[in-house]
Amino acid sequence: MSILVGKQTRLLVQGMTGREGSAQTERCIQYGTTVVAGVTPGRGGEIVLERPVFDTVREAVKATQANVSLIFVPPAGAADAILEAAEAGIPVVVCITEGIPTLDMVRVKRALRGSGVTLIGPNCPGVITPGEARVGIMPGQVFLPGRVGVISRSGTLVYEAVDQLTALGIGQSTCVGVGGDPVIGTTQTQALAMFNDDPGTDAVVLIGEIGGTAEQEAAEYIRSSMKKPVVVFIAGSTAPAGRRMGHAGAVIAGNQGTAAAKKDALAKAGAVICGSPAEIGATMAKVLKR
Repeated sequence: MSILVGKQTRLLVQGMTGREGSAQTERCIQYGTTVVAGVTPGRGGEIVLERPVFDTVREAVKATQANVSLIFVPPAGAADAILEAAEAGIPVVVCITEGIPTLDMVRVKRALRGSGVTLIGPNCPGVITPGEARVGIMPGQVFLPGRVGVISRSGTLVYEAVDQLTALGIGQSTCVGVGGDPVIGTTQTQALAMFNDDPGTDAVVLIGEIGGTAEQEAAEYIRSSMKKPVVVFIAGSTAPAGRRMGHAGAVIAGNQGTAAAKKDALAKAGAVICGSPAEIGATMAKVLKR
């Protein structure tokens, strides 16, 4: 089993005709993902990477039965691209785009509320179910099919954690990069709930960072509802207050946003805390042996 994407995925790529969109689509195809179409307004009727290109998402869905959208649209148009996918009936939308204006994402969040659409991102590396589907920009070669879920605000730390797990023979069910912006579609808590309900996942790695209170909210979910062990690493322990470190959402504003506050809340909730990113794989190995 897996969450969000898998063998059933029929992927369309919004922005497939652009340089990055084309390159990453080709890698998705090479990984084995079923890519059925691209969407670029004004380019309908073309064939790119042996896939048809449509002017609208609705046309693409009607012709190909696509059920997941991957977005490589520039920031100014990315919010509208998300909404177009949702309005066309796509249930899972993964937005890679970085730099979408925060107010645009507030509008998107409001529009998607109660729609049943799951948005991953923006400003994220995407989602991968090892051996089944790669939807995003993650390097597929480091992943191994298995039963540990991975959730991260940081793309780079997903790869680091997964490389450690794979080296120890610990495979992954699905890996989700939720994104590092202040306003994102799927939160860490929502991703935890998906893995909690997934019979193919035995444990979860959660990688957070400074800024906001998402990790404290995840801690409350772990305390009250999580039935599976969670190994946690929080990046940014040495970051100075009031300074953005990496992601737009990684700004400490008050005591709640510090790494110490997040680790304390998660530890009290029952999660196993890693002091260093280099310990993620070994810590999970110990947890699985319990």
